[in-house]
Amino acid sequence: MRCMLDLDRADSGTATFDGRRFRDLHRPLHEVGALLDAGYVHPGRSGRNHLRWLAATNGIGMARVNTVLEQVGLTAAADARLRSYSLGMRQRLGIAAVLLGDPQTIILDEPANGLDPEGIRWIRDTLSWLAGQGRTVLVSSHQLSEMALIAHDLVVIGQGRLIEQSTVAGFVAEHADTWVRVQSPTVGALVPHLTALGAAVTTIDPTTVDVRGTTSATVGELAAHHGVVLHELATQTGSLEDAFLKATAESVEYHSGPMGDPS
Repeated sequence: MRCMLDLDRADSGTATFDGRRFRDLHRPLHEVGALLDAGYVHPGRSGRNHLRWLAATNGIGMARVNTVLEQVGLTAAADARLRSYSLGMRQRLGIAAVLLGDPQTIILDEPANGLDPEGIRWIRDTLSWLAGQGRTVLVSSHQLSEMALIAHDLVVIGQGRLIEQSTVAGFVAEHADTWVRVQSPTVGALVPHLTALGAAVTTIDPTTVDVRGTTSATVGELAAHHGVVLHELATQTGSLEDAFLKATAESVEYHSGPMGDPS
């Protein structure tokens, strides 16, 4: 992202916005809004003045400053010094700066960092709304549960190398585990028939098993044939986090050990 914004020099390759390098954009905030570090602000300025000087550098009217402060929920704190802002407040101020020029392209690094649950929901809805308008929204994040809710396409990188690029659904289907959850008061009567088919059965509790190696349709037909009443029959799929950990297993730089007895 720093290379895209000409903050670092890339070893090779180029990144352009509508065919132009970032450094060549006359008023970049009107075309690209970026937030890489919400803490990189002058602590002595107020939130309002921070946005005012940004607006002035790109020919943006002061009325727009008040608009974005209201959009991110910082109107009441706009005149407080930034040294008094919490991390979540600085994150909201950074989003306000991103929105100042109403840009077509938005680049964010960990936008939900430091936000409370309401703020996380807000940034999720905001990014979905912006993307729904046809804008390009590029987000770098390790909060995979949030990315699973809002992202359409993924670029997975490990140790600086591209591991995979696909849709979220395609990535999860390719790498996450899939199984069938079966619940029945007589599930034990079904287990021998499942194993006879070559399925792997894991007992969760006396009435519930997870079945791998077959489909829910096959399990349902087998239960009907043997007169086993089912209370639940559902295909389960692992999370985006599960898929990510599996896909990047060979690219993890630091591996944690088991948290066992220190003795």
